[in-house]
Amino acid sequence: MKTAYLYVRVSTDEQKRKGYSLPEQEDRLLKYCKYNNIEVKGIYREDYSAKNFNRPKWKELFSEIKKKSSGEDKNILFIKWDRFSRNVEYAYEMIGKLRKYKTTAMAIDQPIDFSVPESTVMLAVYLAVPEAENTRRAQNTLNGIRRAKLMGRYPNKAPIGFINVTLIDGKKAIVPKEPEAEIIKWTFNKVAQNDHKISEINRMANDKGLICSRSHFFRILRNPIYCGLIAIKLNSNEKQMIKGLHEPLISESLFYQVQSIINTKRKITAKRDDLKEMFFLRGFLTCPVCGQKLTGSFSKGKQKRYPYYHCQGGCSTRIGAILLNECYQRKLQQLVLSNTSIELFNKVLEDHNIRTQKASYLYAQQILGRKIKEERLTLSQGRKLFIAGIFKIDDYYELKKESQLNTKNIKKEDRDINLKLRIIDKMNQMEDKIFVDLFQKFSEFDISDKKHLVNLFPPINIDYKTGDLSLDLNPAFSKILSKKRNRKNNKKNELH
Repeated sequence: MKTAYLYVRVSTDEQKRKGYSLPEQEDRLLKYCKYNNIEVKGIYREDYSAKNFNRPKWKELFSEIKKKSSGEDKNILFIKWDRFSRNVEYAYEMIGKLRKYKTTAMAIDQPIDFSVPESTVMLAVYLAVPEAENTRRAQNTLNGIRRAKLMGRYPNKAPIGFINVTLIDGKKAIVPKEPEAEIIKWTFNKVAQNDHKISEINRMANDKGLICSRSHFFRILRNPIYCGLIAIKLNSNEKQMIKGLHEPLISESLFYQVQSIINTKRKITAKRDDLKEMFFLRGFLTCPVCGQKLTGSFSKGKQKRYPYYHCQGGCSTRIGAILLNECYQRKLQQLVLSNTSIELFNKVLEDHNIRTQKASYLYAQQILGRKIKEERLTLSQGRKLFIAGIFKIDDYYELKKESQLNTKNIKKEDRDINLKLRIIDKMNQMEDKIFVDLFQKFSEFDISDKKHLVNLFPPINIDYKTGDLSLDLNPAFSKILSKKRNRKNNKKNELH
């Protein structure tokens, strides 16, 4: 062996468990080459798992091997065979590929003489031990996760609507994350009503801010974590439910009600029905001739269908549904909160609990700011110790990695607190148009909400030719609602 490429590899968990380090491996390989008069053609340093060969530096090394002349023997040196691979199948496949390019892979601590047939037995042992170790470690990890779940803790990545946190005692937990948690509560309640297609509820939830795919949405609806239960798989068909220590978003009864709905083949009780959507005033309109309630239906024209409210009796009373709906919507959108109501709501929102909560969030932000400064100071001191030769490079890298992780978690907490503070500020901004103009988005309301509003503010004094109408406000609503000010005379008109 006259020349060789050096390959050193480590993964984060191995460095913690075994004390491996890239400089240590590199130093030993260089000393080996010097002692054996081997010229080093290149050094490839990898910080990646060896479960397969899809590693950036190994790809670079393999590309370099393929570039070299096929007549030139090439060698790759590493410390042990587990640096090369921790999977027997992939290892033998890669050894075969290297042979095509007249390249020999060799571990200096576990040498193999490929000219001796019996040596392949030792190679199998060297490659099998790391794979068995990986399998055992994976099994131990699964057992650890299972034990945590049996104790009521959720050790995995938090599902949408929750966030992973570390408690004061150092234990991991999940807590609700806003605004996703509130949207998920709304979603379960909406599905339980059984008056919309699941796809429609998915779209509405997305509009509210719950960003997920259709398949993910269905996984949310089937996940018992949201009602405080943790599922533990016993076998391929059975699961055990454990009461979790985390705060549930919904009740168990609501969760199982939703399961019954989504797992039952049925007709949706209220599909996207054109009749219900178009004729939301039906039931509140009376025929001026015969006094019967008007119904609604589509009349077929030459090119399209036209919606009308009409009488079912012998009289010919009818009016275009679009015209009447728009007139009603305009009248409703003229209603705004009166100044006295706005002042009252502002006082309600200035509740002592809200102020106390905001103060606690601001104090928590100050603590997080100090923690970030402490992490920066610690990293700065570690850098000085490294420069002074007191810290080894591996110790400094470990300190840097830990500091960056801590800073990342602190900043994440700070973002969550900022979000909560913004929500509180929005609650206190009652003068904003969105709170004053209560009915500006009436056209986007759900059909059941529209019907509810029509019940509160029924149309009266309807002109079935022009569509002009008035709203019937009871005395209570007349005190908290008023008409928008006229821009010309700046006069406030009260509805009676």
